[in-house]
Amino acid sequence: MFKDYARIINAVASVGEIAGRKKMQKIIYIAKKISFPFEEKFQFHFYGPYSEELTLRIEELCEMGYLNEEKEKKSGYWQYCYSISEAGEDLLRLYEVDMPNLQDCLKDMNEQNARFLELVSTILFFDTLEKEEVVEKVQTLKSKQKYTPEEIDEAYSYIDVLTEKAKLH
Repeated sequence: MFKDYARIINAVASVGEIAGRKKMQKIIYIAKKISFPFEEKFQFHFYGPYSEELTLRIEELCEMGYLNEEKEKKSGYWQYCYSISEAGEDLLRLYEVDMPNLQDCLKDMNEQNARFLELVSTILFFDTLEKEEVVEKVQTLKSKQKYTPEEIDEAYSYIDVLTEKAKLH
C-alpha cells in the first residue's frame, strides 16, 4: 500500500509541481498506460480517464502531509497545484521507487496543457480499437473540445514518443 503512495509522491517529486487535478489524473493515467507500475483503476468520465482511487490517495497524501496542495484562483475557477513536502521527501528515502525514465516522461507530459493530455489519455483509453474507431469515439465523446484531425495525429505521435522515452536506457 505504501508503495502506491510512494509512486504518486515520486511522480510529483520528479516534476516539481503539477498544476491541476485534471492534469494529475491524465499524467498518472498516461504513465500507467505506457508501462509505469501505477496501480490505480481508471474508468471513463467527463474529462476522459478518471480514477477515484487516485483522487482519494492524493487527498490522503495531502492530509498526511506528504504532498502540498495549493489552491489558486484562475479566471473564474480554482486550480489545485501539487508539490512534494519535506515529509514526502523523507518517505521517498524509505521506499525505493524503481521507475527508470519516469522523470523524463512526466516532465514532458507536465509541459503539455490539460486539454492535449485529455486527448492523449482518451486515445489510450480506447487503445484496443482501430484508429478510425478511436477517432470516431473522440469526436463523439469529446465533441465540445473540437479536436482537429491534426491534433489527433499529433496525439498519436506523442504517444509513440512517450512510449519510446519510457523504454530508453
